[in-house]
Amino acid sequence: MSVWNLANPNLRQLVPYEPGKPIDDVARELGLDPASIIKLASNENPLGPSPKAVAAMQAALQGLHIYPDGGCFHLRNAIADKMNVDRSMVILGNGSNEIIELAYHAFGRPGCTSAVASRYAFVVYKLMAQLFDVEFIEAPDREFHHDLAAINAAIRPDTRLVFVTNPNNPTGTRIPNDELKAFIDGLPPHVMCVLDEAYYEFLENPPPTIEWVKQGARIIVLRTFSKIQGLAGLRVGYGIASPETAEILQRCRQPFNSNSMAQTAALAGLQDTDHMARTRTMTLEGRARLQAFFTKLGLKFVPSEANFVFVEVGDADRVFKALLREGIIIRSMTSYGLPAWVRVSIGTPEQMKRFEAAFPKVLVA
Repeated sequence: MSVWNLANPNLRQLVPYEPGKPIDDVARELGLDPASIIKLASNENPLGPSPKAVAAMQAALQGLHIYPDGGCFHLRNAIADKMNVDRSMVILGNGSNEIIELAYHAFGRPGCTSAVASRYAFVVYKLMAQLFDVEFIEAPDREFHHDLAAINAAIRPDTRLVFVTNPNNPTGTRIPNDELKAFIDGLPPHVMCVLDEAYYEFLENPPPTIEWVKQGARIIVLRTFSKIQGLAGLRVGYGIASPETAEILQRCRQPFNSNSMAQTAALAGLQDTDHMARTRTMTLEGRARLQAFFTKLGLKFVPSEANFVFVEVGDADRVFKALLREGIIIRSMTSYGLPAWVRVSIGTPEQMKRFEAAFPKVLVA
């Protein structure tokens, strides 16, 4: 008898998440020097982690034989102070991805509940629904933007989770603040809205979502240390929710889900406002430069509010593979059902210059 007969049957249809291709894989497959490869695929921070975070981790190395603080006391306190909320409203995750999973644990009931998100939203929402045997409903989008009316119309009596990403990954689009507030205010009481704000720090005039939580909105606001703080390799994210909601999520998480290095680095990085400001400035300048470059080439792209640009190139996989041979990793959107589109993360000025030199050649090859 196959082990598959013992496994969760939903796993047969589940296609694992496809992350950006690692630099080491490209180096091995193509015989390239890893140092010569640039990665513009996973919306990472090209400046690297905060120097304060690096120093804090180096100082903490001798304590790695001790289990981490299971309650993440100091980091949750620091986040609470930064966000002007009570510590009871802060939940830590092994990346904000884990809090998406915790939301399914908490509010999804196998075979009898549903979840709703926009078409072309972050694919992990759908993957988690498959894993938890929760019916996933994709609401139609509006030219790669969330259509909030369509999302609202897709909500059923059995819907427990609604996912809204702002700015959205992979399209980079945002929702106007007043429209988002009206949508959240109009949600039925049987729904929990997960508001994923992984790219929040790159927004101009961001919505006051934490204030909405404090005012009683039934939402879980997700943030991450992977982007603006440059700590993607440590997998540390957090959620802000009502004390009652946060307590429910806390009961779903594994002990020690946030490791010592992640807590130490995030705590230091949270205080490094200079590093975050440099990252934001470089990102906004690089984004404008990249969009101007695509305009010059006559390519269709979606104006972005995040640290990447979503652009139509014809044959995404061909362009992706051709750039790999140039030592440049971007992200094909074929796995999202968009075989003509790629996503390009903002890199350093030097990295963007190299991309601009290679891209036109592979585009017409």
